[in-house]
Amino acid sequence: MRRYYIFLIAIAFSEFSFGNSLHILGSPDRSISVKVNVAAKITYTLSYQGQLVFKESPISLITENYVFGTAAEVKKSTLTTHQEIVKTPIGIFSEVENYYNELLLDFENYSIIFRAYNNGFAWRFATRINGSIKILNEEASFNFASSPYLFFPVLKPNEYESSYEKNYPKKNIDSIINGNFTFAPILVDIPNTAKLVITEADLLDYPGMLLKKQDHSLMGEFVKVPSKTEIGGGSNFNMKVKSRTDYIAETEGTRSFPWRLVIIEKEEKKLLENELVYLLSTPSKIADVSWIKPGKVAWDWWCDWNLDNVDFKTGVNNQTYKYFIDFASKNGIEYIVMDEGWSDSHDLLKMKPDVNVPELVQYAKSKNVGIILWCVWHVFDRQMKEALDQFEKWGIAGLKIDFIDRDDQIAVNFYERASAAIAERKMLVDFHGAFKETGLRRTYPNLINREGIMGAEFNKFCDNCITPEHNVTIPFTRMVTGPMDYTPGAMRNVNINWFKKNYVKPVAIGSRCHQLAMYVVYFAPLQMLADAPTAYENELPILNFLKSVPTVWDKTIGLDGKVAQYVVVARKNGNDWYVGAMNDTTQRTYDVKFDFLDEGKMYLADVYSDGINTSRNPTDYVKASSFVTKNDVISLRMAAGGGFAMRVRLEK
Repeated sequence: MRRYYIFLIAIAFSEFSFGNSLHILGSPDRSISVKVNVAAKITYTLSYQGQLVFKESPISLITENYVFGTAAEVKKSTLTTHQEIVKTPIGIFSEVENYYNELLLDFENYSIIFRAYNNGFAWRFATRINGSIKILNEEASFNFASSPYLFFPVLKPNEYESSYEKNYPKKNIDSIINGNFTFAPILVDIPNTAKLVITEADLLDYPGMLLKKQDHSLMGEFVKVPSKTEIGGGSNFNMKVKSRTDYIAETEGTRSFPWRLVIIEKEEKKLLENELVYLLSTPSKIADVSWIKPGKVAWDWWCDWNLDNVDFKTGVNNQTYKYFIDFASKNGIEYIVMDEGWSDSHDLLKMKPDVNVPELVQYAKSKNVGIILWCVWHVFDRQMKEALDQFEKWGIAGLKIDFIDRDDQIAVNFYERASAAIAERKMLVDFHGAFKETGLRRTYPNLINREGIMGAEFNKFCDNCITPEHNVTIPFTRMVTGPMDYTPGAMRNVNINWFKKNYVKPVAIGSRCHQLAMYVVYFAPLQMLADAPTAYENELPILNFLKSVPTVWDKTIGLDGKVAQYVVVARKNGNDWYVGAMNDTTQRTYDVKFDFLDEGKMYLADVYSDGINTSRNPTDYVKASSFVTKNDVISLRMAAGGGFAMRVRLEK
């Protein structure tokens, strides 16, 4: 890692006034200006390209014995700039620049750190108190200077236990009822000014931040620590909270707290490239990450273990799993998931009668395939050491841990504790029933993926939840924070007016190419092939594309997009580029400009696009190949709910 630091002395970057306790911080390119006023309360304002975005917004941290952020006297103010190149071995870039100006305000027994990037603003508290402290609440406010539009999934009153799986409806802030709250990230559209994403980073030993609407503000909402829990929910997979304490966290008195982050981009397409959550998070605690292998996964649960035209009884049994393993091995797919059913759901040491995991692991290893096991979070937590001992002995590659459905301090700490313990055994982990990514994947890179998204599983049990509009909204909302396990790859494709939920043979709204494009558009280092192996084996051109597409990238370019309308992304791995585009229910024609290719080189573009009959038959597609250079343009029609995907291979 190359890094260097330059201390700022030029007033062009920031100014400091002792007289009125006003501190001014600007981004390196001066597009963002933050004014921090230290008075009876500490407030900030934020402007972007000269336009006021947030007016006076107070921040504070309230403990049993102190209120950090009121009646404050600055002891020291330090202004610096930092610039470094951060390696991102499992990301949308192989490396990313970390470039920001920082204002550090030191007070009697705490500090507040403010950072201004060219594409975002963040702050965090850091305390210096002996022993432990109880945090009663935190004031994190975002007081808009105008009436923006928010992509705001409303939670039910007191719905603090959530799988974080909802649609993102667009609403003017004035139309949202005061007191309604939601989970981060929240996308904010300020017309003719900017697109913002409000979220957090480096969430450790602390509850996650929800957001509550109050007049023209969003206010941080933090769930209190549970005092009593009990097993409950569907199939007793949850730990339901029966009562809570009067504080949000009990933690070390000397520590840094999570970053409150506002990502700021002029255009939606730049949100597809933003890595601020990653950059603001604690660097890896795993010294050697060479054993961490991203890849694709053949998944059993979405297709309900149904295989077409086989000569054995399919289901949760060794024969079915071996078919998945053979399919993965033949097609260079790195893993299979053995989802719910392989064990007693409440005892990970008891396999089901028709399942022999050690035999399957050895069979899979002989074919260069890893096995990932599903488990319920509170069961794994209770049996963590014994289960990991057993899994390590068997040779398991990773775990899919499900139904956490909370982000209070206890749940947040489980993520870190589990990731660390699983990393010690050199295994991967994929969290489901999980809140959004907050940067823990940087701290523990074996945390290879997480859910926290309304994904393809909802096609099994929800009417018209997973619409094309939803699919082209989540790249600009949830995915801005990091990887998301949407589980694409549905091979039964229908128009929206044909859709009927089906648990055993699920279908998906939109075209075949809409699904293919997800493998480029949706970032997931552990990317599922959700449908049955036999569904792919009957569609060899589709399977050939899925075999080739990587899951991590050296470079990403957001080519174009409008939230809830369409999205176009180009990603590079090695010498090859992949382009994916997805559409809402409005037919479009899109001109792909190849100006991202290297000058003077020839590439072969294999293009999968909607066919002439896609509107009548969403499985219809066309595969075509042509040579392209940096100066070429290809015009492609996207059907309603359609898309296209392409592999662009370097020839010479």
